[in-house]
Amino acid sequence: MAAGEAMLRQLIRQIKELYASPSLDRNQRCYMLNLECNVMEDSLSDLMVERQSGAPKLLDADKSPPAKKTRSEKGCEKLISASSSIEVMDEQIWKDFPEDLIEAVIARLPTATFFQFRSVCRKWNSLIISPRFSEQCSDVLRVNPWFFTNHKHVFTGAIYDPSLKKWYHPVFQFLPERMVTLPVASAGGLICLWDVKHLNLYVCNPLTLSFKKLPLGSNRRLAPAAVGMILNGRTASSGYKLMWLEFNGDHQIYDSLQNTWTCPGIVPPSIKHQLSLNLRSPSISIGSTLYFMSDNPDNVVSYDMVSGVWKQFLVPSPKHLTDHTLAECGGQLLLVGLLSKNAATCVCVWELQKMTLLWKEVDRMPNIWCLEFYGKDVTMSCLGNRGGLLMLSLRSRRMNRLVTFDVSKREWQRVPDCSFYHDSMRYWTAVGTSFFPCPIALP
Repeated sequence: MAAGEAMLRQLIRQIKELYASPSLDRNQRCYMLNLECNVMEDSLSDLMVERQSGAPKLLDADKSPPAKKTRSEKGCEKLISASSSIEVMDEQIWKDFPEDLIEAVIARLPTATFFQFRSVCRKWNSLIISPRFSEQCSDVLRVNPWFFTNHKHVFTGAIYDPSLKKWYHPVFQFLPERMVTLPVASAGGLICLWDVKHLNLYVCNPLTLSFKKLPLGSNRRLAPAAVGMILNGRTASSGYKLMWLEFNGDHQIYDSLQNTWTCPGIVPPSIKHQLSLNLRSPSISIGSTLYFMSDNPDNVVSYDMVSGVWKQFLVPSPKHLTDHTLAECGGQLLLVGLLSKNAATCVCVWELQKMTLLWKEVDRMPNIWCLEFYGKDVTMSCLGNRGGLLMLSLRSRRMNRLVTFDVSKREWQRVPDCSFYHDSMRYWTAVGTSFFPCPIALP
């Protein structure tokens, strides 16, 4: 038993050293599975091949040539090279290492690293369809969300990994060309896409590009005011439920295990009469309950997907509040919005006090960042909220700033720009949702 634990620790150390080695560019690529031809393709970064005399060189399209290394960097590389040459894995020992322990280690690797390691051999590449590996992944608690974004009028999706501060650009080949779809909800490692023209819904895993077109619900004639999504259990393997809510209060529930839509009932008249949903605020899920932001008057509406119970909470909004959206962290409802007074604009975060049903300010964007918006007409939209991490898009006439806010750490960070190009036109990211990356999640 002790020998097995020692070998496991050594394997983890070897993987960490390989992952931390300067020779492995973690930010260069993350492999996506192309279901059409069953090969691994690099769809996340564009590389330019510059052929000169000698061997060809690969350069990132958005990176300049490498700078001259300092003496300390060269010394660090020599130390890593020397350590790797000294510590050699004994084949006689490792050939009998239990495969379930290897799978347990791989399941705990960062998501981007997992896709890189899939190119090592066919066996590791086939892990994604292994039931035993799926069990290992289901035991791993995902706490670092990723963000999926696109533009309202052009579907060219992008995925952002906050841990590496890297944008990826998968190709969604299952969607018809020029179809405009918007991300409207997510749960676990799955996201829900809404076909604006035909009112269809798709559920897909943005990592593996596996997808499912949901059947049409009955009497669906209008665009949804909101779409909510929850898991039946801890992982997507236990199934999920979707809610389609229209402006008049009509709603339907989709159950993935039954693959059917049902009409569970009607909205209580007291709530339906005041159901004026804020379209800029996505639905928030806490457990089996969905929360919606409603205006005129200001209130929060909730619906329990298991019990079918509706509730309404009258919560007055803070003064001078313009664009705002609901968020959550650790089961606590939050409000994120723009405070605009005179020519000054600032992003603030409030927490709902359960006893008084009032919003209490807990943080706001650094003042030096807010100065950038002084005197400008700024709009805000939320591009996702999971695990206490939010991504916001702050836009004015010729500016689009993306920022993240870590609720638990009270930390604001800028996000690298992400633009979409279509028909020689440049588009900024405008809508999005967050998800916990999970290679084994199936729609």
